[in-house]
Order: sequence, then structure tokens, then C-alpha cells
Amino acid sequence: MNYEIIRLTDRPELKEEAAEWFHEKWGIPLAAYQESMEECLEGKNPVPQWYAAMENGKIIGGLGVIENELPSMSGTGGNISVWYRETASLICQECIFTEDESCFCLR
Repeated sequence: MNYEIIRLTDRPELKEEAAEWFHEKWGIPLAAYQESMEECLEGKNPVPQWYAAMENGKIIGGLGVIENELPSMSGTGGNISVWYRETASLICQECIFTEDESCFCLR
């Protein structure tokens, strides 16, 4: 297993591939991911941020940090709202995965 964590801001050419990947996993409209990723690339605010885990040139996992969507929490910073990994290809050294493949981060 040899994977690399990519920040979208470091590899903007992955925007469309990443947007399609997240769309396929979650069923959220593709345009919503494209818009959020474009906002990330503009860099005007600390959130949203998008990350992908790549293995052999293929996205095997991803994470999105977006503005907190709860009205009572708005303005409090980012919220990890999207997290997905393909089957056991991606092993996070700082997370504990349960039998149902839920992740509990040790950070």
C-alpha cells in the first residue's frame, strides 16, 4: 500500500475528478461539490478545504471541511462534513477503525 494525501489547493487539476468521486459516493449534486471546490481554490476563506487520498493515481479516500451548517454554530469555523474511504486500501495511522469501518480519530 502506497498512498498520498493531496490537498486540492496543491493539485487544482484534480477538482473535476474529486467532485465526481464525492458525488458518486454521497449522491449530493455534482454542482455543489464543484462550487465548494472552486471556493476552496479561490482561497478567500479558511474553509472549505478538500483532500484526497491517492493510490496509483486513483482516489481511494477523501475528506471535505466546510463551514458549520448549524445556524447556532455558524461562524465557528470548519466542520468535517464529508469523509469516505474505499475498502481497506486506506489505513489512517491516527484513526481507529471499528468493525463497521467507522473512524475515531486519535488527534
